[in-house]
Amino acid sequence: MIKLNIPVEEFTTPNPVIATVDMTVEVLQERMKRHGIRHLPIVHVGKVVGVVSERDLKVVMGLDEAHRQQVSAGDIMAQNPVSVAASTPLDEVAFTMVEHKVGSLIVNEDDGGLLGIFTVTDALNALMEVVRGELL
Repeated sequence: MIKLNIPVEEFTTPNPVIATVDMTVEVLQERMKRHGIRHLPIVHVGKVVGVVSERDLKVVMGLDEAHRQQVSAGDIMAQNPVSVAASTPLDEVAFTMVEHKVGSLIVNEDDGGLLGIFTVTDALNALMEVVRGELL
């Protein structure tokens, strides 16, 4: 078996669409819909502090209008999101996602700055390239 040492940055969605902790669920939902995404990194004071998924929003959208207006990204985000360095090998990243049971994780530059987000869709794209032999 050939061991591929592919860094996650090769399949990371760079410069992800982000949101702030004070954004309403309506704004989050509209942002996801407009950009065709299912995960939003939540930023506070220049640092990723959480992630809101499409699933998180669906739960909140079940609330009546008055209660929904009181909910912000900071209230529903998954805090302290799983993150990896850009140079982390793809197989380790996949294992980390399985181990933590997450559909996305934050990818940081090796110096700590936000590079992007890596999702299950990105993992499937990488798998397709490996299976088709495009990475060999």
